[in-house]
Amino acid sequence: MGYLYYGTTAYAVQIDDRPLAHLKVAILSLMRAGESTAFSFVRPADIGSGRETLWISPTTDLRFLFHGSRPPRINQPWVKQIIESAHQPTGLMLMPEPETAEELQTA
Repeated sequence: MGYLYYGTTAYAVQIDDRPLAHLKVAILSLMRAGESTAFSFVRPADIGSGRETLWISPTTDLRFLFHGSRPPRINQPWVKQIIESAHQPTGLMLMPEPETAEELQTA
């Protein structure tokens, strides 16, 4: 289980290492392109449930902390889906990893 630290405070969003690695690639790609986006996610029940949205811009302070020491193999189509979600009215969303080629085509 890893963490995405947001801003200069100790605010952190807990995310499993594999999805966090893909989210990192997507967010850093957007930031390098000078793009800003809203990042929306569902809060787990143990921290009060509900939904939350963070504004991420190229000037946002972010830190990615991974529990594991080995970086996963990156699923480029999944990263592409995450980046494409940033251009939707709802903003960037971390969807489940597609398991099949068919899921990739319908996403």
